[in-house]
Amino acid sequence: MAQTIDSHHHFWRYDPAEYDWIDQSMAVLRRDFLPEDLRTSINAAGIDGVVSVQARQTLEETRWLLSLAREHPFIRGVVGWAPLASPDLQRELDPLVGDANLVGLRHVVQGEPDDEFILRDDFNRGIDSLRAFGLCYDILIYERHLPQTIRFVDRHPGQVFVLDHVAKPNIRVREMEPWRRNIGELARREHVYCKLSGMVTEADPQHWSPAQLRPYYDAVLETFGPRRLMFGSDWPVCLLGVEYARWADIVREWTAALSHTERNQIFGGSAIEAYRLPAARPAANKPAK
Repeated sequence: MAQTIDSHHHFWRYDPAEYDWIDQSMAVLRRDFLPEDLRTSINAAGIDGVVSVQARQTLEETRWLLSLAREHPFIRGVVGWAPLASPDLQRELDPLVGDANLVGLRHVVQGEPDDEFILRDDFNRGIDSLRAFGLCYDILIYERHLPQTIRFVDRHPGQVFVLDHVAKPNIRVREMEPWRRNIGELARREHVYCKLSGMVTEADPQHWSPAQLRPYYDAVLETFGPRRLMFGSDWPVCLLGVEYARWADIVREWTAALSHTERNQIFGGSAIEAYRLPAARPAANKPAK
């Protein structure tokens, strides 16, 4: 049986100073979110394993996520953080890359004040080093960064990239262009995958509908195709607007017209390929008796 994978979620021990982006309107996120919490949600939604993605730009968090993956077999891989623009990157990476649970790295490019950050030479030297370690790179941007991102991925034709949250289009106001044109151009690069995640929070989390999101799904399905799309929950951030199981059901409804093979690709195959995830460990998600 094909394995189902949630390609994008986060863990944290909540601290208001560390997670200052969680404001008063996000009260549901102001608590710890740990493996046992997620295990309950993925079991209910029929998901076999997950990829844990960094939420803080610290090596401490990367090491913590790797320790969680060693303790909890349903965590199939970790996309951590390392100082990619630092001249000391090699020294910082060496202790991490020996852990097979590290499958990729991410930098919060969307939070950089310079919209050209992703094209900086020092950052790109760091990206150059990832291929030797077999690591993927997750691209976290806003849709306005797509033109720079196309130039960025063209500098690294041998590197596997995964685009987070369909590049965060302006769903709230139902804006399709220039996002649709630029996402189509990016999708022409065969070494780029795309996550079906984070869409509810780019709409109005309290006043959205699957019909509002559907044109954005249709656009990435047309451009990336099922082979390079992957399901992601963005849990627990998704809880601002949708429960875990409901989001999984929505993506299953969207993909119902696809073939069995294509659905399996979106719900696991693409993540397994992009991140080179290990084979499943039986009964990993079953709670202790």
